[in-house]
Parts: sequence; structure tokens; C-alpha cells
Amino acid sequence: MIIKKFQAATENEAIMLAKNELGKDAIVMNIKYIKPKGIYKLFKKASVEVTAAVDEENSYTDGKKMLSEIKKINDNSVSTSAPVNPSLAKKEVLAVKKEENPLFSNPNIIIEPEEEEKKNESETAIEQRLNELQYLLEAQMKVKKETDSLEREQEEKTESKNEACIKLISEKLIQNEVDELYAAQLIKEIEKGLNADASVDNILSTVYQKIILKIGQPKPIEVEEGKTKFIYFVGSTGVGKTTTIAKIAASLKLKRKAKIAMVTSDTYRIAAVEQLRTYANILGVPVKVVYTETEMEDVKREFTGYDIVLIDTAGRSHHNEAQKEDIKRLIEAIPKEEREVYLVLSATTKYKDLLEIAKTYEEITDYNLIFTKLDESDCIGNLFNIKMATGVPLSYTTWGQNVPDDIGQIDAQNIAKKLLGGNR
Repeated sequence: MIIKKFQAATENEAIMLAKNELGKDAIVMNIKYIKPKGIYKLFKKASVEVTAAVDEENSYTDGKKMLSEIKKINDNSVSTSAPVNPSLAKKEVLAVKKEENPLFSNPNIIIEPEEEEKKNESETAIEQRLNELQYLLEAQMKVKKETDSLEREQEEKTESKNEACIKLISEKLIQNEVDELYAAQLIKEIEKGLNADASVDNILSTVYQKIILKIGQPKPIEVEEGKTKFIYFVGSTGVGKTTTIAKIAASLKLKRKAKIAMVTSDTYRIAAVEQLRTYANILGVPVKVVYTETEMEDVKREFTGYDIVLIDTAGRSHHNEAQKEDIKRLIEAIPKEEREVYLVLSATTKYKDLLEIAKTYEEITDYNLIFTKLDESDCIGNLFNIKMATGVPLSYTTWGQNVPDDIGQIDAQNIAKKLLGGNR
């Protein structure tokens, strides 16, 4: 049996090719529709491949007919005595066949089967290699596309997670009355150094550390051997200056064994002098009342040799220019290198008013900050706001009336936790 494959543009053409070559007894065994793949699809159309078979006995039918025709041509074109050139005869027969059978004009008809088969095999091998290469490239592109897609999805998820976490942190800061300007500034700074795959704990830790760094180290009152320090406490009426002085005096005397003296110029508030004298008597420290800056010179001479002299000033309105001048003269009565000033602010005061008070005292002198009444406020964002707005050191915080308790140095870690919603 002879089995061969034939390709043509349509099924009928492929079958006709098979019948013409193998004879009318050829049987179609398989029909395959071929779509070009790889780079061939750019310039090659789809085709039909027909697999046909015929018994070898039947395949000689057309061959006998061809020999008969060759014999007739030879009889008509040459004498019987003349030798016949087989090669020439074959060419002439093929020429006749080509004229008689229009299928010979079809370039798909195989004239030399063996050579054509070799050619087809070579082309098939090349096409197979190209297709394999194309499949490989397509597979690689598919894998890359899937990988890129997964990476994009992961990045989007990471960005979405980070954005949600940062947004929540920002909302919590603002909820705790951190000014939106400083909250946005804080978030912007941490976003710059934030890894794309940062965890929620990592983000929170970064914000926590950033807040601590911005609050900075506390600036408490230090005792220096052989030097007398004059410590002024200034601020508005009712912020708790006198009670704060008593707490600090008790801490310095009991814990540091410092030699303490007290001075008050708050002669405007009823019982202010008596309140300070009561604390002084309990602690066993001297107290002196002054009315003018001139009297501060006498205080300086009298208390030379003491470690710390704590000076309570009268509450003054930051809107009253005359009162501002009184405070300025009282402070400047002591040389700058011998004095320190602490501005006492209440955590319950509105942020706008705190800014005005801080600005007013900046015009008078350099100062450190003390915040009182933390127990009377649910939010401590103003501590952070004023620190950011002024840049001056934070020193102490107070949270009650108990003397010598309810006072401590600024705890940046505790403030950061509270600003982020913890340890309330």
C-alpha cells in the first residue's frame, strides 16, 4: 500500500491532488486543517492536508496508461527502426500531460516524489524548529506576563495596605488634636524611608520613633555645684505655676538634697503669697516677696550660696503690653548666664491661644516649656504642636494637685504612645 499526504488550499483540491496521483481508487484516510503557527502566520494562509492511500496494484493503472501513451507518441513521432530516447519520451509525455490535464499547472502537484518528499521533510523540520522557538518565546512571554501581573497585584496590595495604615495613623494623630500641618509633615517624612513591603508594626514603629525624636530629650532643672541658679516661672493666671514650683522644690530638696530658696512677685492674686509660704514652711526653705525688679538685686545678694532660687511671677495677659514689660524687667534683673525661664502652659488651653502666649514670651526671653493639667485633658496633641511650632525644649508635665507627687519630666515615649492611641 502507498500512503501519501497532499496539501491544498481547500479540501476538494487536496482530494483531487490525491486522486490524480494515486488514481481513482485512492482512499482518503484523514483530513487535517492546518493553521500556520509562529512567524508563518504573518504570511502563510491556512491549508488542508489530506492523507490518502492506495493498494500498490491499483497504483499501476495510470502508469500503464502513461506507458501506452508513450508508445503512441513514439510510434507517431519516430520510425520504428529509430531508437527511442526514454528521457526525451518522458519529457514529451509530461508535456502532453500538462496540456491535457489542467492540474499540471498547479504548483502543488508533485512531479518528482522523492525529491519533493525530501524538500517537504526539510521544510517541515525548519518549520518545526521555528514553531518550537515560537512556542518557547510565547511561553516565556506568558510566564513574564503572569509574573509581572502578580508583582503588580502585590505592589497594589502593598500600596493599598500601606496607604490604609498611614491614613489610619494620620486620622488618629488628628483625633488627638495634633495639628493637620504637623501630622502631614510627619507622614511625609516616614513615607520617604518606608519600604514597599513594610508591615503594619513596622510602619507604627517608624511613626512612634519619629514622634519621640521630634519631642526630644527633656530639659529639667539641674543643680550645678558652686553656682546659684535663679529659676523663673512665667505664664498666664491659673495655669498652676505656684503648685508646680512647690512640686519641683520638694523634688530638688528631697531627692537631690539641694539648698533651695523661694521668691514670689505674685502680689496680685489673693492668697498667692500665703500659698507659697505654706509650701516653704513644710519644706523648711526660706521665702521672700518682691514687688519690683530693684528688689531682685537684694534677693540675689541674700541668696548667694544657695543652689536653686525658684521665682514665682504673677500671671500676666499676653495681650497687655505694660504687664509684658513688667515681666521682662523682672527677668532681666538677673544676668542671663545665671537664670533660666520656664513658661508654664495648661494642656486644657486652646491651641490658638497657646501659640499666642508662646509667641508673646518669645519676645521677652528664651524659655523652656512646662505643661500642666494633663489629667484634665483627653488629648495631648497640643504638647506636640507647641514643641513643633516653637522648637524649644519640653521640661516637665503635671497631672494633679498632690505635692510632691503628680509631676515628672517629659516622657517622649509615653506621649508618642498616647498620640497613636495607646496607654490612655
